[in-house]
Amino acid sequence: MITIQYELDQIENAARRIIEEAGDEKIWIFQGQMGAGKTTLIKALAKQLGVVDQVSSPTFGIVNEYGTAAGSKIFHFDFYRMDDPTEALDIGIEEYFYGGEYCWLEWAEKIAQFLPEEFLLIRIIPDSQNSRTITLQHSRNAN
Repeated sequence: MITIQYELDQIENAARRIIEEAGDEKIWIFQGQMGAGKTTLIKALAKQLGVVDQVSSPTFGIVNEYGTAAGSKIFHFDFYRMDDPTEALDIGIEEYFYGGEYCWLEWAEKIAQFLPEEFLLIRIIPDSQNSRTITLQHSRNAN
């Protein structure tokens, strides 16, 4: 497990470190309480990866697609409002997971049974109003 501590004005450095530590892993699961800074971190990560689109939480649409300057795509999911996990199958979640592009998931515990076998788990813990601790763990799905 890797721990990264940062002040909010250092979020770009934290994003670079996460990308470096992720290696080839394309499925990233973000965990943290409401307001912990998941979407803020995702915006910083997107910037580091050259996203040219506006980055926002897909709370109502479940998934947002972002294009990068290099022509690749990043898919950002938010399952917070999903009541029935099988709704993830309706949007073709498995095709996203195995399509070779980055998939960033918020509230992934709502679809635990459909998660791929391997992923990067990113836990965000607010230490204060302006600082966060992130733990990174390459994980295997127990389901």
